[in-house]
Amino acid sequence: MFSVGLTGTKLGCAEGGCGACTVMLSRFQTHTQQLLHYAVNACLAPLCSLHLVAVTTVEGIGSVARKLHPVQERIAKAHGSQCGFCTPGIVMSMYALLRNNPTPKMADMEEAFQGNLCRCTGYRPILEGYKTFTVVRQIYKHTVKTHSCQNTHSHCIFFFLQDGGYFAPFDPTQEVIFPPELMSLSKGQRSRSLCFRGDRATWLQPDTLEEILRLKWKHPDARVVVGNTEVGIEVKFKNMVYPVILAPSFIPELNSVTHTEDGVVFGAACTLSHMGAVLRQAVETLPPHQTEVFLAVLEQLRWFAGQQIRNVAVSPSPISDLNPVFMAAGCKLTLMDKDGSRVVQMDDSFFTGYRRTVLRPQEILVSIEIPYSQKVETFVSAFKQSPRREDDISIVTAAMSVTFTPGSNVVEDLRLSYGGMAATTVLAKRTANRLRGRCWGEELLQEACSTLAEEMTLDPSVPGGMVTYRRTLTLSLFYKFYLTVLQKLRQQMFLIKPKGSYSVISPFLLQAVPKGRSQDDVLGRPMMHLSAMKQATGEAVYCDDVPLYENELYLSLITSSKAHARIISVDTSAAERLPGVVCDSVSFRLMTCPSSLQVTCVGHIIGAVVADTQLHAQRAAKAVKIQYEELQPVVTIQEAIAAQSFYQPIRTIQKGDPEAGFKQADHVLEGEMHIGGQEHFYLETNATLAVPRGEDGEMELFVSTQSASKTQSLVAKALGVPANRVVVRVKRMGGGFGGKESRTTVLSTVVAVAANKYRPVRCMLDRDEDMLITGGRHPFYGKYKVGFLNSGKVMALDVSYYSNAGNSMDLSLSVSIFTTETHTTWRTFVAKPISVSIFLQVRRLNLYMEGDSTPYNQILDQFTLDRCWDECLSRSEYQQRRAAIDLYNRQNRWTKRGLAIVPTKFGISFTAAGALVHIYTDGSVLLTHGGTEMGQGLHTKMVQIASRVLGIPYSKIHISETSTNTVPNTSPTAASASSDLNGAAVQNACEILMKRLEPYKNKNPKGSWEDWVSISLSANGFYKTPDLGYDFDSNSGRVFNYFSYGVACSEVEIDCLTGAHKNLSTTIVMDVGHSLNPAIDIGQVEGAFMQGLGLFTLEELHYSPRGVLLTRGPGSYKIPAFGDIPTTLTVSLLRDAPNDKAIFASKAVGEPPLFLASSVFFAIKDAISAARAESGIKGPFRLDSPASAERIRNACTDRFTKLCPPAEPGSFTPWSVQV
Repeated sequence: MFSVGLTGTKLGCAEGGCGACTVMLSRFQTHTQQLLHYAVNACLAPLCSLHLVAVTTVEGIGSVARKLHPVQERIAKAHGSQCGFCTPGIVMSMYALLRNNPTPKMADMEEAFQGNLCRCTGYRPILEGYKTFTVVRQIYKHTVKTHSCQNTHSHCIFFFLQDGGYFAPFDPTQEVIFPPELMSLSKGQRSRSLCFRGDRATWLQPDTLEEILRLKWKHPDARVVVGNTEVGIEVKFKNMVYPVILAPSFIPELNSVTHTEDGVVFGAACTLSHMGAVLRQAVETLPPHQTEVFLAVLEQLRWFAGQQIRNVAVSPSPISDLNPVFMAAGCKLTLMDKDGSRVVQMDDSFFTGYRRTVLRPQEILVSIEIPYSQKVETFVSAFKQSPRREDDISIVTAAMSVTFTPGSNVVEDLRLSYGGMAATTVLAKRTANRLRGRCWGEELLQEACSTLAEEMTLDPSVPGGMVTYRRTLTLSLFYKFYLTVLQKLRQQMFLIKPKGSYSVISPFLLQAVPKGRSQDDVLGRPMMHLSAMKQATGEAVYCDDVPLYENELYLSLITSSKAHARIISVDTSAAERLPGVVCDSVSFRLMTCPSSLQVTCVGHIIGAVVADTQLHAQRAAKAVKIQYEELQPVVTIQEAIAAQSFYQPIRTIQKGDPEAGFKQADHVLEGEMHIGGQEHFYLETNATLAVPRGEDGEMELFVSTQSASKTQSLVAKALGVPANRVVVRVKRMGGGFGGKESRTTVLSTVVAVAANKYRPVRCMLDRDEDMLITGGRHPFYGKYKVGFLNSGKVMALDVSYYSNAGNSMDLSLSVSIFTTETHTTWRTFVAKPISVSIFLQVRRLNLYMEGDSTPYNQILDQFTLDRCWDECLSRSEYQQRRAAIDLYNRQNRWTKRGLAIVPTKFGISFTAAGALVHIYTDGSVLLTHGGTEMGQGLHTKMVQIASRVLGIPYSKIHISETSTNTVPNTSPTAASASSDLNGAAVQNACEILMKRLEPYKNKNPKGSWEDWVSISLSANGFYKTPDLGYDFDSNSGRVFNYFSYGVACSEVEIDCLTGAHKNLSTTIVMDVGHSLNPAIDIGQVEGAFMQGLGLFTLEELHYSPRGVLLTRGPGSYKIPAFGDIPTTLTVSLLRDAPNDKAIFASKAVGEPPLFLASSVFFAIKDAISAARAESGIKGPFRLDSPASAERIRNACTDRFTKLCPPAEPGSFTPWSVQV
């Protein structure tokens, strides 16, 4: 696809976990004589498997030049594309859904997006745009409605999206047809046997059962592949090599579905999507007592991976989440080899070890029979608990089946099956045996829990960790099953409240545009992101989309596998012998490795390999053998404190006399808290293309970076040339979030050195490489002591913050007080305050006021936090919610709700920016500025500003890219200040040009813009933030230019038995001054909130005690998904709050709203407090961030947790440590 210029399909993870590479496959099924359309992850789909298959990519359904498909248009116009890297995949997921169902329900759409991730938008605008395709579209209309807001004489604007008039109509009859040639071939081909031979593997695709049995007998070690969802991962990330692969997708017997007297028999090649469809149909048509097992399977399928995986994956897998259901139901499996067949039952003897079963090497699985539940007295349930509800690997999964003696509550048979409690799926046979013949009641429950606690044990060092939580889950899930069955026995329908639709109505309140303003003046209007259409069609160009240069080479990094060690030797001989490798490219050392050859983190760059292709370079890099002398690493903050491993300076801010304040206080509270780090998880990983220009040491680089000038400077230094020989170009980034502010230079300098030595060189890191090398956001450990009066007024606060800065300072000094030096990867910018949850009135009592002074002695002026607070209280109906939650908590024992309202104050402080504006004689304007576009809409806002100052339609203005040869010495695009800085520079340049044009306008006042600009017009603009400077020693100066303020109120519901939580409602009021673009600013608020939601409730970076990062991709590291957004999300921009310190009275937005997601964290803590009170536990308790399901469950102390005490610290080596 790349070679023909079709680069719309993006690679975000290479493991089927992000959905960026989603495409639609279409296949004619000869056995049904029907077309099948389905979405798949292109990164896992082998090319060999696409014989007779039509592949539709995002380019195939529409383009900007030709015509956009309604799916592309609606996500763009709904402001659902920011950085755009995930957009093609989301577009194709929706397109595949519409090809199968032109009028889907909301539930269908939600299911279709389970395999897609977005880091920028917060998901809400994507869903709002695509709701217009569903059968529920009553709320949409793209009209501007003036709405009188509560308690104010001001006005706000409601924007709603609708298909009426604003969007192009959707006509499902006009879709691209299945290629007639493929149809003819599919119908006419007698044999589908195929053989593809590669340099390391042979792909055999038999088309009869006899043929595959013969091949398996001949190649007993061959892997059987249908969806490639396991083998693809093993080959890519575990360096596995399978010389022979058997693909049975076209064998009729393995794709058949047969209904028998005992159940439904599925061929082993039936996909999970097909299985789900068949079982749903059976549930609708069969008597309820026969479908208990089917419902349990469907419950697991509901949360099994994403739609793209379910469309190709099959059920037989040694590590499948379905195995507990199959085991509890006693499913029968038919195995066969060339000599015959046998039937085995899936029981505790079926699995012989991790990923091993009773199948003999020459056997294949032919089918699996899922039985009917035969008796009215049989009840079956399935459970799955994972860090994230959607598309996640389970922590513990369980299935339970009980049959009672007819007419009684006496247990006749009981099967309890668990996954995640051993190397294989296990049956709790000892517990089941004890409970048979017992009455289903409280005594049985107590016996079950005590026996399960004894039977379901785990080694404290077990892979995956969370030992106490996993053991507790075995009891909690049984208790859920117990309650379910108990209610059914009482002939009461047991209903779980349905999962709320994603943001069914999510109003967002914008600011009014002054009356009389020209329609050409787009400033302050919700203008669409300038690149949204191109991003939705796949035509937007990212760094790795730049066409290949002739004889271009690819670079792959060689990194350390040890956290702290000396390099003894490096053997490159095996790598140099591999095909495609440039022989002398393996041996050079990089500036990041000290002369002593000591590595200081896992992922420390040691060297690089250059080869003709990415695959060859990566294979060669893995072939380099390095011997180490290991040294003792410092991994955690506590280890760094103990070793006194601190970066200097250690900074202290003191204001007033804290000791006197503590003496005046009525109460003193002391405690500790830890906030985990966070991976930025931009969808586009770090990428660089370096092109030597052949004379005077010139080098041109295409880089995905927030800091073009810093990249230019460091590359020039590495090459030993002046900066004027190096040009860095940035078209756009697929996300940045601060993660590409400085660390991109580690890759770009390496690639530049290689290109200088050879010829054009390219490198785009794989997701696991990127996470390993680049670190992330800082973990923080805080110790606090607070003194307060009976009224709640804080009199004194003593806080010590320790941040884990990793093995290099990087940007850590800008965000930390104590910066600990550890042997983990360095970290970059983010603001993550530590807060203490206190009651509403106490928060209000201690809130800043106009004229107050901060701890760093900056006076607060133009203060709006009190207004945000009061408006948020009103909009969220806080008092009514509080009363309703208290009532709910009194009425429910095992689910609790919590509520919290949290303010934020974020300082804006960055230095300078430049701009260059050309006006051409045809009236068109070329605008360049020092900021980079990473999805935040910076280019769009700059065009709006230029349009306002020049007084021309925005369509006449174009931004091509950011480059160091147009605007030099720029600040990084960071700290949320880029609109302020670059906007002022653009304004300056445009005002210079307008002043030059004044004589021509005066001479021809009735002339047009084109008449006035018939001369050469070009101007540089510059802006520097005035009067900034701060001295830590004297605690004086002006740290920030101004502050952004906001308040959020969130309501959650927790499951006290599993630790899962639902985000029910969030109301945000944000002060962005006079918004330059309300739609973009709303998107920034929502995106930052959702990223904060991940930081405070979901995302965890797990490190081994030896400093190895264990979470290196979306399979193990979970960012929020579509299903994590609050059921009701309301965002409003504060009105009538001009800011005279920034461009056109606006304020920065981006990072400031991130901390508002802590309202969810503290709402969870509020709910936990209610659960603890129910168990008779009162008083303060520690809850570290993120508030994961594990931490929530362990904090909800009850009789089940007491049966599973944790192992004594120091008595074992944990799987992971808190860094």
